[in-house]
Amino acid sequence: MTDEVQVGRYTVGEGHPVYVIGEIGLNHNGDVDIAKKLIDVASLAGAQAVKFQKRTPAISTPEHMKQVPRETPWGTMTYLEYRYRVEFEQEQYAEIGAYADSKGLDWFASPWDEPSVDFLEEMDTVAYKVASASVTDLGLLGKLKDTGKPVILSTGMSTIEQIDRAVEVLGTDHLVMLHATSTYPLPPEEANLLMIPTLKERYGVPVGYSGHEPGLQISLAAVALGAVAVERHITLDRAMWGSDHAASLEPHGLMSLVRDIRIVGTAMGDGVKRVFPGELAPLSKLRRIDG
Repeated sequence: MTDEVQVGRYTVGEGHPVYVIGEIGLNHNGDVDIAKKLIDVASLAGAQAVKFQKRTPAISTPEHMKQVPRETPWGTMTYLEYRYRVEFEQEQYAEIGAYADSKGLDWFASPWDEPSVDFLEEMDTVAYKVASASVTDLGLLGKLKDTGKPVILSTGMSTIEQIDRAVEVLGTDHLVMLHATSTYPLPPEEANLLMIPTLKERYGVPVGYSGHEPGLQISLAAVALGAVAVERHITLDRAMWGSDHAASLEPHGLMSLVRDIRIVGTAMGDGVKRVFPGELAPLSKLRRIDG
């Protein structure tokens, strides 16, 4: 068990600035230029990391979905063909990884299958993110454990018993957990933010929040409840084509979120009651009886 985890350039844990991850995912729509623009957005907003998703589509696409027709900007194609169309390969990852690095951002990805772990190891990513859908893929988790790199585990769509099994495989030495509810978009009544202290108490690791809500309030409340990392999907325009854009933050939204996270972080204090310098003048003016 550990109170903090080193992820790339940054330390994630209590007493450190909240680690803000701009989840690009597939919102680049298979376009390196869009990916770079989203990296610019994360950098300008003051985030510390950007995250992508890496798949081997023939393996990670559910069998019943492979031949389902999908309407795309490139015409009608099968879901499997679409998955290949938006997937970045080594050349693209080398380019966007170097670009993120030049902006002072950590970058990593969620591998959705075991060959994708091998791919990302070749790219020397600083950490791994486990998507909520992969919590029960114990083979994948074991392969991530063997890399020795930090793992950020989302906990959406999972029971506590499933999370227990995942943690048994991953261990807790280099683990960060993110409370999540995998509803897109997330309604407030399903946010269940009190899971943040519950996860911290149960597993003894740094705990953050991965959000899919339309606004900022729930993410900020998560920080007030002790979340040491916040991940939010980002997009250039929520009206863009693609499955995650509508549940993402546009550039101004991410800038506002990071600004407000920093304000909340400063406001948390240390829990020790004291009279602050700003109170001295009102104290002298208003208090009649010294105690």
